[in-house]
Amino acid sequence: MAPTARSSLASFFLRLGRQVWVRAAIFTAIAIVVVLAARFIGPLLPFSFSIDLAEGAVDELLQIIATAMLTVSTFSVTAMVTAFSSATTTATPRSTQLLIADPTSQNAVSTFVGAFTFSLVGIVALSTGYYQQQGRTILFVATLVVIGIVVFTLLRWISHLSTFGRMADVIDRVERAAATSLRLHAESPTLGARPAVAVPAEARAVHAERVGYVTHVDVAGLDRIADRLDLDIHVRATPGRIADARLPLALVTGPLDDDDVARVRRAFRIENHRTYEQDPRFGVIALTEIGSRALSAATNDPGTAIEVIAALQRVFDAALATEAEHRVAHERVFLPPPRLADLVDDAFRPLARDGASDVEVQVRLQKCLASLAASSPARGGVFRDAARAARERARRELTRQDRRVLDAAARTAWSGVPASR
Repeated sequence: MAPTARSSLASFFLRLGRQVWVRAAIFTAIAIVVVLAARFIGPLLPFSFSIDLAEGAVDELLQIIATAMLTVSTFSVTAMVTAFSSATTTATPRSTQLLIADPTSQNAVSTFVGAFTFSLVGIVALSTGYYQQQGRTILFVATLVVIGIVVFTLLRWISHLSTFGRMADVIDRVERAAATSLRLHAESPTLGARPAVAVPAEARAVHAERVGYVTHVDVAGLDRIADRLDLDIHVRATPGRIADARLPLALVTGPLDDDDVARVRRAFRIENHRTYEQDPRFGVIALTEIGSRALSAATNDPGTAIEVIAALQRVFDAALATEAEHRVAHERVFLPPPRLADLVDDAFRPLARDGASDVEVQVRLQKCLASLAASSPARGGVFRDAARAARERARRELTRQDRRVLDAAARTAWSGVPASR
C-alpha cells in the first residue's frame, strides 16, 4: 500500500517510529534485557563457557563505558540541537522535522544511551553478586560486543556530522521529501478515491472541532463508513488545508448521527503544523522558502537560490514522468486532486518575486521552466505562464543591460519548446 493510503493507525506508528526518544527507549530496553539475561544464558548452553578474568576486569570496563557514554551522549544531543538551530536560521524552520527524523543521528544517540544503560545496569548487577562465574564471562563477551558497536557507531557518527544540518544537506532532505510526496500524488492524485464532483445542496457539512492543518486523511476509513451507512463522502479539507469554520472537513450526502460524525472527524488528523507525509505542496513550499531566504538582503546568496531552482526542477521532472493510476479503490469517497498550477505557483512565484533584481536567478528560472514545459508538452502552458509572469516582473526591476541578457536567455531557453496542446 502506498504511504499516502496508509490507515490512521499505520500512519501513527510510522510517525512514532521517527521520534528520537522511541528509538532510544528501545535500545535501552534491549541493553537491560541483555545484561540481566547473561545470568541465565550460561546454564542453557550445552557446554561450559568461562574465561579466567582478572579481579574487577568486567567492572572496570563497564565503568569506563559508563563514563565515556555519558559524555558522548551529551555531545551528540548538543550536536543535533546545533544542527536543528542552524537549519532553522539559515534554511527554513520547516526542515527541522526532517533532521529530527534522521535515522543515522537517532541510531547514534540511541546506541550511546543504550551502551550507558548497559554498563550502569551491569555495574549494579555485579556489585550485588547477581552473576556466577559463567554469567560474568558472558557479560564480559557482551561488553566486548557493545564496545565494537559503539566504536563503529561513533566513527559513522563523526563522518555524518561533517554534512549533517549543512545547507546542501538540508536542501537534499527537503528535496527528497518533496519528491516522494509529489510522486505519490502523481501516481494517485485522489489517494484512491474518486475525483471530486458537484456536491448536492442537501449534503451535510462536517466541521473539525478545532482549527488546525489537516495532515492526514484516512480515505480507506472514510470509505468503510460510507459503505456501512450507504452514503457518499466528499472530502473538502485535503492534506495541507486548514480546517476551520469556513472550510468543512467533508460534505456527506446521507443520514448521520452524532457517533457517525465523530467517526468521520477521526479520519482526519488535525495538527498545528503541516507535515510532509500526505501534503504535496508542503515540500515544494519548504524548498522555495530556502531560496527566498537566500535572496534576502541580509543573506544575499543567489547561489543557494539557483541550487533550490535545480532541486525544484528535479522534483517536478520526477512527478511529471510518473504515470497516474486510474484505479479507484474507494468508491464512496470523493477527493479533489492537487492542481499543477497551484504547485507551480508555490514553487516559483516567491523566487520570481524575491529574485526579480538578480539576473542570474532569473536566467536559471527561465531555463528551468522551459525544461519542465519541454518534458511535458501537454501541461507546458502552466510553466509557460509562470515563466512569462516571472520575466515581466524581472523586467521592471532589472537594468537595461540585464534585461537584454534575460531576454536573450529566455529566447534561447524557450526556442524549440513545443507549444502546449
